[in-house]
Amino acid sequence: MNLEGIINVAGKPGLYKVVSQGNNTVIVESFTDGKKTPLYSHNQANMLEEIGIYTYDDTKPLSEIFDEIAKKEKCEQALSHKSSTNDLTLYFREILSDYDEERVYISDIKKVIQWYNAMQKKGLIELPKEEKKAKQKKIDTPEKK
Repeated sequence: MNLEGIINVAGKPGLYKVVSQGNNTVIVESFTDGKKTPLYSHNQANMLEEIGIYTYDDTKPLSEIFDEIAKKEKCEQALSHKSSTNDLTLYFREILSDYDEERVYISDIKKVIQWYNAMQKKGLIELPKEEKKAKQKKIDTPEKK
């Protein structure tokens, strides 16, 4: 999944898409209401493509986690980020069984699920390429009788 140009801004709800860049500002468009806003150097923002989730072995990129959720949900909405802590932890364990439970907090899990659902609403979630190919092969090959 391509997360290029999508950011999270500290202190502002939701996700934003980078529209243009100037010398001292970046213009972003909100996923929720479509309003364009300038961000300055004092604003703290994180590119989603640079975020990862700790596992016991390594750090797994957010794009791979979104791919796993998309496979599980068939590109539909995931459970709500407002679900119970227990439900969220069980769900996330299905997606990423080896996530480091000491370094990945429930607030991190909520953000990942909330971001996935925001991107799905915007139509940016798609199955990974190998899943698409497998699906296409099923369509292309006639069934034997």
